[in-house]
Order: sequence, then structure tokens, then C-alpha cells
Amino acid sequence: MLETCVNQAAGLQALALESPPRLVALTSHGQQQGELPLLWSLCATWVELGFPVAVLDGQSHESEKNPGLLQWLEAPQSHVHEEYDSWTVIPSAEGFDHLLTQEYPTQVLGSLASHYAVVLIYANAKTVSRLLKGSGLSPLLLVAPLMASVLTAYQALKQLLLDAQLCPTVANIALSSNAIMTTHASVQHLQDCAMTFLGYRLRPVAIRAAATDDRSQDDIYRLAMQLLENAMPLQRHFFVRGQ
Repeated sequence: MLETCVNQAAGLQALALESPPRLVALTSHGQQQGELPLLWSLCATWVELGFPVAVLDGQSHESEKNPGLLQWLEAPQSHVHEEYDSWTVIPSAEGFDHLLTQEYPTQVLGSLASHYAVVLIYANAKTVSRLLKGSGLSPLLLVAPLMASVLTAYQALKQLLLDAQLCPTVANIALSSNAIMTTHASVQHLQDCAMTFLGYRLRPVAIRAAATDDRSQDDIYRLAMQLLENAMPLQRHFFVRGQ
């Protein structure tokens, strides 16, 4: 697992575990080739800053051989003495379905988050909307330089806005320097559609996604900090033996 980086933010590690866990979300809309690399980059950035991360992966299903959120929700006490990595991906598809039967689904996550500073929900727009409706959270929505990405991003944006009153953070992803103009045109098209049909003004965040580009790392760092600033605090709860 990644080691904590020694830098000017290394002192955040102790503070991170003293503060309430923070909930963020990434809305999947069928463009995983763009979503997953940035998700990993964001998680790596938080870990380097001393923030242990749990990714609740709504794209992965729990099973007997691959337990996840559902098993934790069914028997939370059994996980009390487990060892925790600084970065964990938890299969959560069925667990999210279970949470949606609860009146206040995000409150249940506070006990899961007791060993983490950041909890990231990765799921489609329907699930994110139902889990976080009216919460005020700003889920991340990525737009790759592909027309198909613009179409699915608009559908996700519409669902988040109309069904859940959630205003997403839209990231404009450029996969390479020669894709910047294409990406800009794609996001401009999304902005036009959002204003014309939804009456919503988008202010996208530009991200240069080339892993070897120092400017790209700066973009990802700023986005990681922005997501934390806008995150939802979760009430931390610890289970004790015999509870």
C-alpha cells in the first residue's frame, strides 16, 4: 500500500483521524476509461497527504469470496478488530441497495468510516441521487473528450439536478495536449445543453490527465482539496466488543 509522503502536508495525518470522516462522491456515467484513472489519482493524493481512503465501489458486486459493504452492514461488529489499509476498495453494489432501504442512508456509513478520513462513493447517477438526495454534496462528474461522454454526462447531470437537487463538480478531462481543443468543445456543448434545457450554469474544472505532466498533478491536487472542502462530514462511531 502507498506510504505517506513526507511533505508540507504530512502533518495532516494525525488531524485527519481526529476529524470526522468526510464523504465525497464520483458519479459514474459509462466512461470508466476516464473515471477510473482520475479516481486512483485522487485517492493516491489523499493517501500521500495522510488521509486514509475507503472507496465504496458501486460497480463491483459483493460475494462470499469477495465480501464488501453488504457483509459489513449485516454484521458490523465482526469487523471491529480487522486491520485497515490506508487505501481500501470495498465492493458495494448490494450494500448500496441495502442502504437505500434506510431512512437516513449516509448516517449508517459513519461507523464504517471510523478508520478512514475520506469515504468515496463511486456509483451511477441513479444510486448517487438516491443516497445523497438533498444532502448539499457536490458529486464529481467527469467529462472525457468524446461525444459519447458528453451525452452520458448530460444525462447524469440532469438526474442529479432534478431528482436529487445535487449540483455536481464537473471536471473537464484532457487526455493529451492535442486533445485540449476537443475537450473544450465537448464541455462547451455540455454547458450549452445544461443552460438551454436545465437552466443551469456549469463552471467546469480543467484537469490535464497526463500522468507525467507536473501541471496535471497540480490540477489533481487542487481538485482533491476542493472535494475535501465541499465534503460531507460523517459522524464517527466505534463498535465495541459485546455491543
